[in-house]
Amino acid sequence: QVQLVESGGGLVQAGGSLRLSCAASGRTFRSHFMGWFRQAPGKEREFVAARGWSVDSSTYADSVKGRFTVSRDNAKNTVYLQMNSLKPEDTAVYYCAVKLAGRGSWDYWGQGTQVTVSS
Repeated sequence: QVQLVESGGGLVQAGGSLRLSCAASGRTFRSHFMGWFRQAPGKEREFVAARGWSVDSSTYADSVKGRFTVSRDNAKNTVYLQMNSLKPEDTAVYYCAVKLAGRGSWDYWGQGTQVTVSS
């Protein structure tokens, strides 16, 4: 059974940094996309960042480009999201997700971790 477990969320002041981690278990995702979404109160879930096997496959939402960096450790089956220069509008529940190769939708989801940025 596949499980994605996020950690690293919390409360931070605007301008600060946080690093989220998502550890996958149940199967390896070396060849698949691992990424992050977020959902703010009253808003729909939105894409944040994702990465495939290589760093060249990294993609980001325009709202986080230059501030967030997605990385992964395939040996640990883990994906990370380094978030710098945080803004109050980054406040949301952040979800880890995996999209299997060749599929158009995201197949596995974590339970989410809260990130709150105070002004």
